[in-house]
Amino acid sequence: MKLIIQIPCFNEEHSLPIALKELPRHVEGFDSVEWMVINDGSTDQTVEVARSLGVDHIVGFSKNQGLAKVFTLGLESALALGADVIVNTDADNQYCAADIPALVTPILEGRAEIVIGTRPINSIEHFSWMKKKLQKVGSWMVRKVSGADVPDAPSGFRAISREAALRLNVFTPYTYTLETIIQAGQKNIPVVTVPVRVNEVLRPSRLVKSIPSYIKKSIVTMLRVFIFYRPFKFFMTWGVFFFSLGLAISFRFLYFYILGRGSGHVQSLILAGVLLGIGFQTILVAFLADLFSVNRQLLEDVQYKLRKNTFDCIKSIKKEDKDRA
Repeated sequence: MKLIIQIPCFNEEHSLPIALKELPRHVEGFDSVEWMVINDGSTDQTVEVARSLGVDHIVGFSKNQGLAKVFTLGLESALALGADVIVNTDADNQYCAADIPALVTPILEGRAEIVIGTRPINSIEHFSWMKKKLQKVGSWMVRKVSGADVPDAPSGFRAISREAALRLNVFTPYTYTLETIIQAGQKNIPVVTVPVRVNEVLRPSRLVKSIPSYIKKSIVTMLRVFIFYRPFKFFMTWGVFFFSLGLAISFRFLYFYILGRGSGHVQSLILAGVLLGIGFQTILVAFLADLFSVNRQLLEDVQYKLRKNTFDCIKSIKKEDKDRA
């Protein structure tokens, strides 16, 4: 069993040594523990520092691509390296590395495929009152959309099994944290949470540049993923709403028309026609979107099988080479 701890990095030459110092080299239940840095186009000495501190694998981009793409590259690279479990943590040493054994335990016990570390939000001093409230509201919204009971949805401290990593796809450019939970819920991937500790803050968050921007991007991400995975429900709900509203206004006009006062309510008739048209077209879109969704699921199944075959072959070849050596 191999555990790979991946660390997304963007200009982390000062904080990376602190984070690496805390990472374990041995975790119960695994034959080997390897470290991997995913460089997101750093312009400082992050890569050089990582090499000097004994990081096993360094992958990345020449230009900054954002957290979501870096996370995806990390999963693919870890799978290619034969990882059975992947732990994602931050280079700013926000999460307590001593909790990694607790993070991977549910996967080793077969109780989950994804484990998310839940931070003690209320007791984190450097979190403002507003940020604490937004964390709770955002996590509640993710629970409603995904069906997964995750109290700290934005937490990036998580363990992912090989099977779950093969099934995950990150489409939104902003962050992977919310989308992967919603995906897991929609794909019936078992998700559990464990309490984890946090360390002193080394630098301000680069993801949350401002509260309004964070709220906007998070809502757009959740809405986009929900539409992507539940298109029929989304479009049908709005289609029925507009069609019903138009129908109600039509009956209102009909009522006045029977009373002989229809000429004074022509505007209602026009509005009813517009709403009925919007509703009918949206309902048609719901059926078309559902067909596209079925095709997407088929393509994801094909992608999963291709990924599994490819990475299993790579793992098998590496094992044979190791046995020969």
